Amino acid sequence: MGRRDPFTKCRLPQEVEALVAAGVYPFYLPVEGRPRGGEVVAAGRRVLLAGSNDYLALSGDPRLAAAGVAATEELGAGNSGSRVLNGTLALHERLERELAAFLGHEAAMVVSTGYQANLALSALFGPRDVVVADRHMHASLIDAARLGQAELRRYRHNDMAHLETLLEGVGGDRGAMVLTEGMFSVGGDLCDLPGVAKHAQRHGARVVLDSAHDAGLLGAGGRGAAEHFGLGAAVDVQTVTFSKCFGTLGGAVAGPRHVVDYLRHSARPALFSASLPPSCTAAALAALDIIRTEPQRRRAVLAAAERLRAGLTRLGYTIPPGGTPTVALPMADALTCCRFWAKLLEEGVLANVMLPPGVPGEQPLIRLSVTAAHTTAQVDRILEAVATVTGEMSGERPAHALGHRRPNARD
Repeated sequence: MGRRDPFTKCRLPQEVEALVAAGVYPFYLPVEGRPRGGEVVAAGRRVLLAGSNDYLALSGDPRLAAAGVAATEELGAGNSGSRVLNGTLALHERLERELAAFLGHEAAMVVSTGYQANLALSALFGPRDVVVADRHMHASLIDAARLGQAELRRYRHNDMAHLETLLEGVGGDRGAMVLTEGMFSVGGDLCDLPGVAKHAQRHGARVVLDSAHDAGLLGAGGRGAAEHFGLGAAVDVQTVTFSKCFGTLGGAVAGPRHVVDYLRHSARPALFSASLPPSCTAAALAALDIIRTEPQRRRAVLAAAERLRAGLTRLGYTIPPGGTPTVALPMADALTCCRFWAKLLEEGVLANVMLPPGVPGEQPLIRLSVTAAHTTAQVDRILEAVATVTGEMSGERPAHALGHRRPNARD
């Protein structure tokens, strides 16, 4: 009897095969060259990039590139070792000191990706702990909970009454941690950090905040959602990534010194991975300096965000409050979503397709975002493209089949 081939499962899901067959497969689209002025070359043409997490438009900033080149020339292309062995650079330690001071924590540990920073949290999730987490949290946080040994309980998105109920159910002999994103990556809405902080304090729970999308963007000094809400002291541990506002690659965990020191010796995702290359470390330091000294970048992207959100509301879309640069347009099904994306691309706008299980629930989404590089005219072009595609597809099928309300007649 022959043995079952374990590779038999290696085929595209039927839903993806249907998108390929329909000619609207939206993933792995190659981009040529770096973003310039809110635009990028994709599929052989220059289009508006309306799906980037590069909120401050720093990935193409020549100062980051120059810092990375200088570090590469001095220190080489890579470190060929983990932080715990031969992979720690003085440059890493400088970034950790400056980042911890910026975020208002005692210490920070720099790792190679933001995903890895969240996975490192797994070392905090012990067998006598309960992690109470928002249902909309990022996949990396879900994987951290799976990798750890704590019991995972999930509360309905931003539902503080449900959070309270779950915390009340944690026995006094067990540790409790509340885990949430500051700015949620898909819809761009903010966590109810005041509510989280109140309930965590009442029940003696620690607060762990993933600031991947809000560090560098929110708050008077760009320190993220905690500063935005005036609750920096309420956050015990904070993770950040360098692939959004910092315009490069990498991540970090920040918190009390004894917690960070524990992670340095116990977090397997960090212990057994090669360290962040000199180029990315230097670029992150350059980005941190820009974030501290150029608040006009935050003002620019938030103004563009307000224009985008107001325009989408006028088109009849229901946009949740938050004021962040990211919005999500619900679609009825995967094929509709990908056809909408393809038509936007025909109009010269490159957006993101978000499909289950990569999004909360079963709702396919078109994700739009703006950056500090987008001009008023470019935001208006995005809105014009959305209006055109919405009109075309609403004519083909009832508006409710698109997953949103029909645009107002006066618009």
